[in-house]
This record gives sequence, structure tokens and C-alpha cells, in this order.
Amino acid sequence: MHLKSIGSIGAWLFALAATGICGKTWAAGSAEQMYQSFCASCHGPDMSGGLAPPLANGQWKYGKTDEEIAQVIKKGIPKVGMPAWEKSLSDADIRALIILIRERVAQGAEKKAAKPQTSTITAAGYSFALEKIAEAPGELWSMDFLADGRIISTQKDGKLWVFDKGQRTEIKGIPQVWSKSQGGLLEVQQHTSGWIYLTFSHPDKKGAMTKVVRGKIDGDRWVDEQTIFAADSKFYTDSGVHFGSRLVFQDDYVFFSIGERGQQELAQDLSYPNGKIHRLHLDGRIPADNPFVKDAKALPSIWSYGHRNPQGLALQSGTGLLWDAEHGPRGGDEINLIIKGANYGWPVITYGMNYSGTPITNLTHKEGMEQPKHYWVPSIAVSEIDFYTGERFPNWRGHLLVGSLAKEQLRLVRVDGDKVVGDELLFQGRGRIRDVADGPDGYPYVVIAGEIFRLVPTSK
Repeated sequence: MHLKSIGSIGAWLFALAATGICGKTWAAGSAEQMYQSFCASCHGPDMSGGLAPPLANGQWKYGKTDEEIAQVIKKGIPKVGMPAWEKSLSDADIRALIILIRERVAQGAEKKAAKPQTSTITAAGYSFALEKIAEAPGELWSMDFLADGRIISTQKDGKLWVFDKGQRTEIKGIPQVWSKSQGGLLEVQQHTSGWIYLTFSHPDKKGAMTKVVRGKIDGDRWVDEQTIFAADSKFYTDSGVHFGSRLVFQDDYVFFSIGERGQQELAQDLSYPNGKIHRLHLDGRIPADNPFVKDAKALPSIWSYGHRNPQGLALQSGTGLLWDAEHGPRGGDEINLIIKGANYGWPVITYGMNYSGTPITNLTHKEGMEQPKHYWVPSIAVSEIDFYTGERFPNWRGHLLVGSLAKEQLRLVRVDGDKVVGDELLFQGRGRIRDVADGPDGYPYVVIAGEIFRLVPTSK
């Protein structure tokens, strides 16, 4: 996923010296403010060049990795007159500048690669089209296939639909949801036992928190509801962000994700459900072999922690390995291999910065914290993931289909065992992709806004 070349920051550092502020300590601000103060006079306000070469084209001479670039900024390159900036810019400042420049390089590449939308798409070895299967009057969030072949889907504002050959039926009697900001009716999955599981933002007088229930459908009614997970009321908040929330089944267990609810420090606190992936028996009981079940200060449902906002969960066919996708801040969306009891680092380590452009930390690695298997800078606003196992696109089998919201992309992330070995764009610009699914008919499915499509090959 990394850009092949970050290029020369030599001229950029020379421009910094030309500003006349060498030796002064920078007052913390946004990366854009730092760039305009230090670099724009020579490299141009939009990084298109001027007295010094452009930065946005990615045609640089020095530095290919973040670590190399940071080292050059800190230590300089004396042979070409570039000063060292380690006394003027903090490590976190430098990290934010690197993210900003990567964003501009990526934006330029996306603009250059943009093509008119056509009905037929060619990517990753196939030509295919998007065939509309169903539509709803609001934003769909999740979908699954019922045992009888019908599609069940959640509408974020609190409706549950069943689609059958283009016909839509609303299921009445579902739980009340807190439909604000990122909250609402979220995940839906049917277990082979027939139970249908829902996750949603559950309201109380303090706000809302992610809740998991299961029930069944009798005609057009939701019946036999059971609570699988409900947080204590002390964990509820009126924050409208980072509910998670995906779930997958494995044997007698259900895994589900909860975001840190905008309180990033709680992702590291085992006494809170925030920023965690949880594991329970299918009926909500605590498994005796959960990693923190004997820690009196930890919630016994926790399987892993240090997550920001995981909105993708998938089990790898053949290996049973659990993978997640989670939103970073500005930069640093991640694909992770989830390990029992592991710490995934948020907010101590990250490949992103604050949305405002200010630094979070300079740390991308720390002992005792897991590294992502793959990450995106800039962010794509990653959503759901699913391993494709069908016959319609044989060369995609065993690899991850990855949805994207802000970038409106569907990506094919190639996986070999426990490693990510490739990342290909399948299509973009057709709307925010909230869900992806491996259909029982061998077709991949995507949820785009209020519609469900399947990918149909038109030729090999």
C-alpha cells in the first residue's frame, strides 16, 4: 500500500531555511499551517512548486519510507545545504507534515487516474457490472442472506427490511435505536441456528451505547428477542461517534466490535467496553477462556483492545483467523489480524493525525502493541470487509473485499496466510460503500447508500 516513492525533501528543507526561522521553536499548529509557514514560499501554497521543485507530484530524490523522510527532516542533508530541524520541529510535528504531503501526492494520483464512469468496469483481471438487487428509502448500513435466500438489511434510522426478488417488507417490533450522527440500527447477521443478531446504538437518559440482541422473524414481526450484550448505564454517553459495530460467528462464539465512542484514552482501559473487540457465547455467556476473564479490573467479554472504530470484521476461510478493519483519524485506516488479548495501540500509536491537522503522536510502533497488516495514508474511510470465496471471480478467491465511505471505493486486498501482499482498486466514485458481502450465489455484494448491488462478470 505504500507509495513507491516519497521523493526528495531536500529542496523543501532548503525552503525552510529560506524562511529565516531556523533555530526557532515552532508553536504547535496544524500541518497545513506548518507547511504554509515553512514551505509555501518556495514550493508553492499548493505544493505545485515555485522557486523549489513541486512536492505534490511525488517525484522526489531522497527518502522512500516515513522513517527515512523523518530522519532527513530531523538531521538535514548538509551536502546540499539542507539544515537539521530536530530543534525546531517535534517528532509529532514532523509526522503530521509527512501525512499532509502523502495526502497531496495521493490526491494528485487520484485526480490523474480519474476516468468517466461507465456501466462496465475493468479491474483485477475481470470486466464486470453492478446489478441493482434492492433499494430502500433511507441509508442502508448492513446486509445478510437468510437461509431461504432472501436478503435482510438494516436501515440506519431504525428500520429492518427483508428483500425478496425486488420486493421490500418492513419487519415491525425491532428495538428502539438512538438515530443520531453515526448512531442507529447497525449490523445484522443470521446464525445457522436461525437466530438473527442485531447491533445498534441503544438509548438511555445519558445518551447511547452499542448493544447486541438476537431474535427471530415471524411473518413481518420481530419476536423472541434476547439481550446478548448490554453495557452498564455508566458507560453511556451523548457522543454521536464510534459505535463500531460489526459481528461474526465462529463455532459457539460471537465476536463484535465497539468503537471508543470518541473518548480515545478509553481504548486502553480494560474496565471500559470502548475501543474493544468482544467475544461471547452465542447466548451471551462469558467464555471461560477469554483473555481477561480472571482480571478483576477488566470486562470479561474483551478479546482485544486498543481499537479506534472497527467497522469491519471477517473470518478467513480455511484458517479461521479473525481480521478487522478500523477507521483511523486523518490517515491510518487499518487492516488488523486480531489476536487473543492483544493491544492494537490506539491512541498511543497511529499512522494518522487529528482531523484538524494537528499531531496526535509521532509513534507508529511501540513494544507490546500490534502493527496493522495494512494501512492507508491518506484515509479511505474503510468500512466492512469480507473474504471472497465464490466461483464468479476465481482469481479473487481467498482475498478481502474492502469497502470505503469517503473515497467511495471497493478494494481487493490480497492476503497470503497472515500477511497482506497486495491492494487493488476495483472501482470508485459510485457512492459510499457501507457493506460488502460474499454472496451464497458466488457473487460479491455491496451496499451503496440506500441500494444493494451485486458484481456480475461480463468477461474474463
